[in-house]
This record gives sequence, structure tokens and C-alpha cells, in this order.
Amino acid sequence: MKYCLVFLCLLGGFGWTWGQNANVYTPTAENLKNREEFRDARFGMFIHWGIYSMLGSGEWVLEQKGLNEKEYQKLAAGFYPSRFNAEEWVAIAQQAGMKYICFTSRHHDGFSMFATHQSDYNIVDATPFGRDVVKELAEACQKAGIKLFFYYSHLDWHHPDYFPLGRTGHKTGREAKGNWENYLKFTDAQLTELLTNYGPIGGIWFDGWWDKKDAPWRLEEQYALIHRLQPACLIGNNHHQAPKSGEDFQMFERDLPGQNTAGYSGESEIGTLPLETCETMNRTWGYNLQDHNFKSTEALIRYLVKAAGNNSNLLLNVGPRPNGEIPEESVKRLQEVGEWMKVYGNTIYGTRAGLIAPHHWGVTTQKGNILYVHILDAQDNVLYLPLQGVKVKKASVYKNGKPVIFRQDKDGVTLKLQEIPTDIDYVVEMLL
Repeated sequence: MKYCLVFLCLLGGFGWTWGQNANVYTPTAENLKNREEFRDARFGMFIHWGIYSMLGSGEWVLEQKGLNEKEYQKLAAGFYPSRFNAEEWVAIAQQAGMKYICFTSRHHDGFSMFATHQSDYNIVDATPFGRDVVKELAEACQKAGIKLFFYYSHLDWHHPDYFPLGRTGHKTGREAKGNWENYLKFTDAQLTELLTNYGPIGGIWFDGWWDKKDAPWRLEEQYALIHRLQPACLIGNNHHQAPKSGEDFQMFERDLPGQNTAGYSGESEIGTLPLETCETMNRTWGYNLQDHNFKSTEALIRYLVKAAGNNSNLLLNVGPRPNGEIPEESVKRLQEVGEWMKVYGNTIYGTRAGLIAPHHWGVTTQKGNILYVHILDAQDNVLYLPLQGVKVKKASVYKNGKPVIFRQDKDGVTLKLQEIPTDIDYVVEMLL
């Protein structure tokens, strides 16, 4: 199918105004509403799944193993996920307390997990399975009232027009030729399909721009197209830099906002947009049959709490097996997180970072005049909180409502707990 780029001069009524040298993005009311709902959600499920799962070595196997791309393509002919059930996936997410799902519609290997007319290298045309899993997932999400986001890779190790190559893809036998303009038309056409054929979409989660930082990506034009098709749709880009014009939320890979332990956030100054951090349960995003180094449920809960205390969502990943099942290790941990969220979810959902910045002992979240003090690492039963100029009316243990003794002076508040906290997250609720 041929697709022509929409001239941006026609987009003035869709949230874009024009200056002499640059576009100025003005989000619509629907978009701003979706941003706040995104902030309120606080917890989502990331799903990395594609034909790479058949090799059981993660989603980067084509590049990391230096496989021949033409041979890799043949995996599609054997891809038959007989255990795939979109409603089961959604149920697992909801039981965990997750409010949205982000699914890999197309990863770096270039294989599309939806019924695209731009290439026959997709799950409907190239596999014996022949089903549009994105359509089934979209319908299941809509039925359950959970928002669906699409991960979409700018980087492509398969498409012949992704040329010249960037930092990656040099070991896969690709021909050294291609037409970049055709590639941009291809990606815009696919995004149009994703935003036209699958109902309301919560957002587009881009990745791979970093492979060719200096390429003429024309992101603002692409972002304008997305906002024209679905004004409420949020756009985020995992480019590891400060937010660019047209983006609606800022993401951090394997790090909380302001940190750079994974080495991906060196240029990512925290902006004013909604924030999200994404993390794996084990070490890889896609299914890896040798990776059983799963984080404990306690560690996952504490990371979720820290994310909320840093004013960020947590997008927690699962990597389904090639048969479509989510591994038992992931399901078990998600069920346990869900049980915790049934008790403590009110201290996470709909909150913003609290008045007290993150400390070594934990974080705070807040709703209006209610401050939740999340004590994750207590040294004793006395805790000082630097709350200047704020009057505390009441303090109690969140899980049982027992009063907490506190003393307030002009510099802050000292809590005296009845015991040294040993809970995964000992929460004190304070009425301000």
C-alpha cells in the first residue's frame, strides 16, 4: 500500500502551531486528560514478544549472535503460539494491579506482530498461526477497560530501506543499499494502521532512534501524524535524551528518574512531562530460557514504591514463551505484587511524589493533604522528616490505623514508631 505523508501545513487544527523555524506542539484537552490518567495509573505491563522468542535468547538475538537475517526470517514459518490467549494476558496484568499494557508491535528485528499491509513479514502473512494478536489483545484490553500502548521500533534490522546502517545490524548479511525516504513512509504507514485499525490507543512507545542519532528522522512530522489520527494518544521515545517537541511522557530505561545506574540516562534531564521507568523481572526483555535470575517479589514491590515516590510509573516487563504463555516465575511474582496492591494500592494509584524527597530510608507519595511515608529501610523506630512550614494534624499506621506518636517543630516532624519496621513497605499515613 502506498502512503503519502500528510503535509504539516494541514495540521494546524490538530495541536500544532507554526513558527518560522520550528513547530510548537500544543497538546489537546484529550491529550492532557490522558496524561493525568497515565500519571494516576502508576503501574503497567510491558510485553516483549516476537519470533525471537523461538530462539530463547532474548529480543536482541539476531544482532548479538550475528545471525544471517535471511535465515532468521525463516523462523516465521514455524511460529505457532498455540497457547496465546489475549484475555489471559490481560487478566494476569489486572490481577497484578496493572492499569495499562504496552506491547511490542514491531521490534528491532523488523517482524510485525500485527496485520500490516506494508510488508508480508508479519504474524498474519508469514506464519502458520495467521492470527492478528494485536487485534485480539486490543479487543481484550477494551473489554477489560485497560489501556493499550504500542511499542514501535524506529530501528530495523530487516527492512532493506533502513540505510545507511547505524550502530547495529552490520553482522546480519544486509545489503549495503536502500532508500531512507521509503523507510520513513513505511513507518508512518504502519503507525497509521496501528492508530486506525485497533480502536483507541493509550500511547506509542518508540525505541531505536539512538541507533542513528544524526539521521533525518523527522520526528515532529511523525508525532504530528500520530496526534492527528488520535489526539489523546501519548508519545514517548526511548532516545535517552531530554524530551523533544511533540512528546507527551518521558521514559527512563532500567533506572528511576534522575539516576543513571544502567548507563542509558546520561542525557535525560527530568522534564515536566509524566514520567515512566521500565524494568525487567529477570535480565532480559524477550524470553530467555537460560535466564532464571528473577528479582524477588519484595524487590519488585519496593521498586514500584520507589518509582511512585519519584513521581514515576513503573512499566514492568514479561517475556512470553514462543507458545504464548507468560512464564510461571513471572506470573507468580505478579500475583504476589497484586496481593500487596490490594492492601496498599491506594498509597500508589493516583498519587504524586510527596513533599519529602526520596531518602535512604524510603520515599513519600501524596494525594491532596494526605502524605504517605513509605519506610523501606528503617534503622530504628524513630524517623525524622524534614517538613518545614507544614502542619501535621494526624499520623497513623496505614495497614491497621494505629496512631503514631509524633513531635513537630519548625524544622520538621519526628515519628516514634511502636516497633522497628520490618515490612516490605511500612507505610505511615499523615494528614496535613
